[in-house]
Amino acid sequence: MKHVYVVGTADTKGAELAFLADRIAQAGLAVLRVDVGTRAPSIHVDVAASEVARHHPDGAGAVLSGDDRGAAVSAMATAFSRFVEGRSDIAGIIGIGGGGGTSIITAGMRGLPYGMPKVMVSTLASGDVAAYVGISDIIMMPSVTDFAGLNRLSRMVLHNAAEAIAGMARAPYQDAGGHPSIGLTMFGVTTQGVTATVEHLKDRYDCMVFHATGVGGRTMEKLVDDGVLSGVLDITTTEVCDLLVGGVLPATPDRFDAIARTGVPYVGSAGALDMVNFWAPDTVPAAFAGRRFYHHNSNVTLMRTTPEECRRIGAWIGRKLSACSGPVRFLIPEKGVSALDTENGAFFDPEADEALFSSLEAAFEPSANRRIERLPLHINDPAFARAAADAFLSII
Repeated sequence: MKHVYVVGTADTKGAELAFLADRIAQAGLAVLRVDVGTRAPSIHVDVAASEVARHHPDGAGAVLSGDDRGAAVSAMATAFSRFVEGRSDIAGIIGIGGGGGTSIITAGMRGLPYGMPKVMVSTLASGDVAAYVGISDIIMMPSVTDFAGLNRLSRMVLHNAAEAIAGMARAPYQDAGGHPSIGLTMFGVTTQGVTATVEHLKDRYDCMVFHATGVGGRTMEKLVDDGVLSGVLDITTTEVCDLLVGGVLPATPDRFDAIARTGVPYVGSAGALDMVNFWAPDTVPAAFAGRRFYHHNSNVTLMRTTPEECRRIGAWIGRKLSACSGPVRFLIPEKGVSALDTENGAFFDPEADEALFSSLEAAFEPSANRRIERLPLHINDPAFARAAADAFLSII
């Protein structure tokens, strides 16, 4: 039998945990109350904290025997992650928590498959939740009030959360199959070109487009590792700029490594390598004073990459792609890498572009399976989209 796992620290949030579990049970679903607290629970639970804790690599004592709360929370997060990995009866998972509980429960949620219902009702959900969500599909729901006993508002929030997880768990999405899936990367300044590429391929492939904001690239590469994607058109590699220069939407250092590990067919390009991302103008580090900026909106500031930065970026990408044993085609759009990189555009800089292209070519090691090609086109030209689609079809 599948169960909805209702998870929380039953020592401090027992009343809320019991209320939430009862509401889900009243909706007709089987429930398991899972305790991830470090002291005696105040309510009946179906899975004791000691049971969760014993899944820690060093045993339950590593979680429950110390006096350091921070260490206990970290250890319980590890134990809970391993606990849920070994369960085959999860229909969905819902958690409640403050800082500690949110950290513990979302650690486990992040390891579960995409599509499995995951709802976290948290006192932290109205802030920056990137550390808790990561690249998963966790739904973060603000608790509004703190978890310090039930009240009129908390009952309403928990009722809504119960109905949400019950609805998702009762009728899980069934994939009808169809075309194999491929991943593409896009940014606002490459939308025209990537959208046109999708048009050329959508009759043969299920096209998943990822927003190149750091999280997008990480998600795409996780799906490559998971075997979900049959190929990649990484048209917008801009996340590397933020990684190497210091922007707010960076790739992680393992960008492109999933391509190398799996040998998945790969077509790449230099999309938006002319820019580094920051938030509002007053958040830009003082070290970048005097640089060329473009104010995308009141909350997003773009900075043009210099020739020296472009040399570093190109060399980094070239070295990464040289480690790939699968089929690789990298297309260089000589007439511009973004909507801002056009003649008379805000980021038009032929010197910087050439520094990027030349350093990429110098670091790239061609082989029978790996090729780099210059095209006398802009990245958003329809002809470039056609070339990218044709390159992919030639290696898939």
